[in-house]
Amino acid sequence: MKILVVDDEALARERLERLVTRLLPEACCLEAGDGLQALRIVEQQAPDLLLLDIRMPGMDGIEVATHLDSLENPPAVIFCTAYDEYALQALQHQAVAYLLKPVRETELARALAGAGRVNRLQLASLRGGEGGVARSHVSSHSHRGLETMPVAEVRSFIAEQKYVVARGPERELLLPDTLKELESEFGDDFLRIHRNALVARRYLLGLERDDAGGWRAVLEGVDERPAVSRRHLAQVKQRLLAS
Repeated sequence: MKILVVDDEALARERLERLVTRLLPEACCLEAGDGLQALRIVEQQAPDLLLLDIRMPGMDGIEVATHLDSLENPPAVIFCTAYDEYALQALQHQAVAYLLKPVRETELARALAGAGRVNRLQLASLRGGEGGVARSHVSSHSHRGLETMPVAEVRSFIAEQKYVVARGPERELLLPDTLKELESEFGDDFLRIHRNALVARRYLLGLERDDAGGWRAVLEGVDERPAVSRRHLAQVKQRLLAS
């Protein structure tokens, strides 16, 4: 059995590993100091279980678990959190395995016995319980494995048939999310310009006419010019005037 301990504090990782070793001497313990490192280790080592700190700088534990949900066989997850009444209520409400810091051996044994996969609905609720913070990365699982892209690099989200394509200056990613879900999560930073398109407000440079007389959005760093519908044209112009 492989167990990945994820915490930005080295002492906390070491303590958890000691407890795991006492309870499960046959287990192989891995460790990660941040969310992105955890995702890389999951892809390379395929651990069976994550002991996952919730509050970490950058990509937090809820976001890590959200990205894991795109895997075909995601590992089980036990969340670790310092006492926070609001966060604790969210964890209890969603009936996910969790540990309060500092972790006690008896509680770890209980959590190990009850650990399981965390589903998408639980994660969406937990993100709300942690203050509604949007993800810092979007992710997808392809033939190349688990891929992520920082939201700060995304120029547009375009709905194409069964997938939404996140486009950046150097690459694109096929996402399992719907455009409606992405708009709900990232609506402060992205603008709806068409029923099938959201564009990053920070990278919206202007508008240009196409050969058919319609309007296209000009985005910094990419050649793509997503179509702007007549319904959304006024708010796009308003955004440009305000910037």
